[in-house]
Amino acid sequence: MRLRSLAEVVDHLGASGTPGIVDGTEIRVRRPAAGRKDRDMFISGKNKQNAVKSMVVTDGQGRVLWCSPAPPASCADITHAQLGLVKLLADGPAVEILADAGYQGLGAQTGGRVVTPPHRKIKKNAPDWYEEMHEHQRKAHSSRRIRVEHGIAHLKNWRALARHLGRREHMSTPSKPSPACCPTNRSRDQTSARLV
Repeated sequence: MRLRSLAEVVDHLGASGTPGIVDGTEIRVRRPAAGRKDRDMFISGKNKQNAVKSMVVTDGQGRVLWCSPAPPASCADITHAQLGLVKLLADGPAVEILADAGYQGLGAQTGGRVVTPPHRKIKKNAPDWYEEMHEHQRKAHSSRRIRVEHGIAHLKNWRALARHLGRREHMSTPSKPSPACCPTNRSRDQTSARLV
C-alpha cells in the first residue's frame, strides 16, 4: 500500500486502529548566499546551523508512513503540525498520535488525539511520590514513542537526508520516500519473502 498524503496516512491509522507517532527532524543544507533577505530563516534554533525541517509520521513499529515537505528550520514543530495535521485529526477518524514535548498544546486543538509527555504540575519542592509518579509517566510515554526515532534513523541512512548538498529548493522531492522503498519496509519484505 502506498500512502501519498497526510490525509491518507490518518485514514490508514484510523482504519487499522494503530497509533501513529510524529516527530520533526532537521536536515542540514548549504548556507544561503550573503545578502539574501530570508537567510536567517534557515538557521535552526536548536542546532545553530543551516537546515530545513521535515515532519515524519510512523506507525507503532517505526515504519515511515509519511514525510512532510521541508520548510526552513526556524519553523517550530508545533507550527509545522498546525499547517495540516491538526485539521485532519480534528475532522477525521479517532486516531492516537504520540508526540514529544515540542507538540505540547496540540492535544487540546485535536480533541485529545495528540498525546504528549505529562506536564509537570508541581515545579518547586515537589514531594518524592510526585517526582516518582511523574518520572514513571514520562518514561512510559517515551518508551512508546521511541520507534519514530528508529524510523528517522533509517531515513538518515540516505546521505541526501543526513546532509543535503544540493539546492534547498529541491529538498522537498527526496524527503518524500514511499513506504515500499524505506529500509525498514524493504528488510521486512525480504524477510517475509524468505519465509514463503
